[in-house]
Amino acid sequence: MPKVSTDAKKIDWLLNRAVENVYPSKAEVKKLLQKGERLTVYFGIDPTGPTLHLGHFINFRRLALFQELGHKVILLIGDFTATIGDPTDKAAVRKPLTREEVLANCKLYKDQAAQVLDFKGSNAVELKFNSEWLGKMNFADVLDLASHFTVQQMLERDMFQTRLKDGKPIHVHEFMYPLMQGYDSVAMDVDGEVGGNDQTFNMLAGRTLMKQLKNKDKFVITNELLVDPTGKKMGKSEGNMIALTDAPEDMYGKVMSWTDGMIVPGFRLCTDASDEEIKKIETAMKKGENPMTYKRDLAKRVVAWLVGEKEADQAAEHFTNVHQKHATPDEIPELKVKDRMSLVDALVASGLCSSKSDARRQIEQGGVKVDDEVVKDPNTNVRKGFVIQKGKRHFVKLV
Repeated sequence: MPKVSTDAKKIDWLLNRAVENVYPSKAEVKKLLQKGERLTVYFGIDPTGPTLHLGHFINFRRLALFQELGHKVILLIGDFTATIGDPTDKAAVRKPLTREEVLANCKLYKDQAAQVLDFKGSNAVELKFNSEWLGKMNFADVLDLASHFTVQQMLERDMFQTRLKDGKPIHVHEFMYPLMQGYDSVAMDVDGEVGGNDQTFNMLAGRTLMKQLKNKDKFVITNELLVDPTGKKMGKSEGNMIALTDAPEDMYGKVMSWTDGMIVPGFRLCTDASDEEIKKIETAMKKGENPMTYKRDLAKRVVAWLVGEKEADQAAEHFTNVHQKHATPDEIPELKVKDRMSLVDALVASGLCSSKSDARRQIEQGGVKVDDEVVKDPNTNVRKGFVIQKGKRHFVKLV
C-alpha cells in the first residue's frame, strides 16, 4: 500500500486553487488530510458524448494530486445514470440515451484520462461503472432509497425552480437522478468526491446518504467552472469546447476565441501559474494592458498543459501564420515608441485617426484591431511589437 503524504503545499492547493466550496468545511477536510490516513476519493462522468473535454481535465488534475499524495482514486463512469440524464443546468428534460450509445461514448475515456491519471502501478486509479450496482436494484430498493429525501428537497434545485416558474414540466424520473448519483458514494464507500460546482446538489445528495446509510461524513470539493462574464459555460453550441481529442492548433484557436473576461479564470483553472502571477495579469489588464498578450500566453499554456510544450509552440506558430500574417502587408508603416502608450494616442500619432475623439469612436465601433484581434476599449494600452489595424487596409507597427 502506498505511503500517504501530508505535504502542506499540495493540500493547500487541493482545498484552495479554483475551489468554490468545501463540505463540511476547508478546516475539517484539511484536518482529515493532515492525519495521513489513506482516503478514497472519486470523480464521476456520465458518457453523454464520445470525448472528454477541458472541464473533465480540470477535475482530473485535482484527482491526480490526490493520487500523488497516496490516496485511492476512483474514476466512475456513469453508464447507468447516463441513460436517465442529469437535469443540471437544463431548461427541459434531457433526451435519454440507449445502453449502446452510452457504451460507445465511453469507449476511449480511459485512454483520454490517462493523459493525466495513472492507471498502472501500486496506486493505480480504479475505473468503475455504476451499472454494477444501480442496474441490480429492484423496485423495493428504489423506494427505500427515495425515502431518504423529500419532494421539497428536490424542488430546491435551481433548474426545477426555473421550470416551475416558466410552466415547464418536471418529470418524476429526474428526481431520481441525484438519488442515483448519491448512491454511487454509498456503493463505493468513499471518503470524498470532487466535481464542478454545477454538480453540488448531486454530490451533497451523496453526502446525505453516506450519513444516513453508512454513518460516514463524506467530504465534497466543488471546483469553479470556466465561464464567460455572463455565466455561460464552454460548450458545443458556442464552438469553444476544447475536447481532449482536438488537434493542438484547434485547442489554441478555441482559447483565442474566449472572451477577455475568461482570461484570468482561465489562468487560475487551466494553468500552473502562481496566484501572484495571475494577480499581476489581472492588474495589468485593468490598467489598460492589451488582453491579447495574455490570451496568447494562456492559449499556449493550455495546449502545453493538455498535450505538451512542443505541440504548444507549433500551435502558436500555426495561429500566427493563419490568423495574422495573411492579413498583414509585407511592408507596413512603423511608429517609434519608447515603451508603452495608449491605443488612442497611437492611432493619432500614426495618422490612422485624425483626432482622439475619432480614435475613440473607431475603437468603440469595432473598427480597430491589435495583433489581429478587435479591441473595443479606448483605454487599452499598446507597446513595441504590436501591429495596429484600422479598417481593412490601414496598418502601423509599433517599434
